[in-house]
Amino acid sequence: MRRSALLLLVVLSPTLAQAQHFTRPERIATIPAPVPMDTTGLFRAAADRVGDDVFVAGQPTERGLREMKALGVTTVVNLRTPEEMSRVGFDEAALASQLGMKYVYLPVRGDAKFPYSPETVAKFAKALHSADGKVLLHCTVAWRASHLWAAYLIQERGVPVEDALANARAINLMDTHRMSSGSMQPVEEFLGRKLPTLGKPPKGR
Repeated sequence: MRRSALLLLVVLSPTLAQAQHFTRPERIATIPAPVPMDTTGLFRAAADRVGDDVFVAGQPTERGLREMKALGVTTVVNLRTPEEMSRVGFDEAALASQLGMKYVYLPVRGDAKFPYSPETVAKFAKALHSADGKVLLHCTVAWRASHLWAAYLIQERGVPVEDALANARAINLMDTHRMSSGSMQPVEEFLGRKLPTLGKPPKGR
């Protein structure tokens, strides 16, 4: 499917994603399945829409950021570190400002300087709930963003752990990826607790 046609489907067919507004305090009965987008020329790696007003993605290009603005995104949440952003090739914060988008910078990398923490989940929740429009959450390849998304669903919206993990896996959670011995996965550090079923296939599969 051509990119323009897919974007139109995403915009004009909210039922495609089982429309749900995460920027509003609506009760979450079921989590809409992420809808993959064509990333060609727009994002590095994955880019998915969840519900009616959230995009979880990898690094956007300049064109990608402009496309997000055209789709109604008014808030950009970036999880990449300053060192990573120095290699992007354009000033994302400046372009977001130029486009009239709010830019929320929450760098995380899992080290002492940029830890995964419950505070980041709270800050993301605040940015999401105060957004006047749609929200783009991104990192490099949507891996950190998927972990934060899962933690947000669990911590802030009371979504069952397995449902939240399944939703994030459909984006780019990659929780079967081996971490160093004894270490926690990002979603666990975001939550401040271990998730016993993380990295294990759901029962019955």
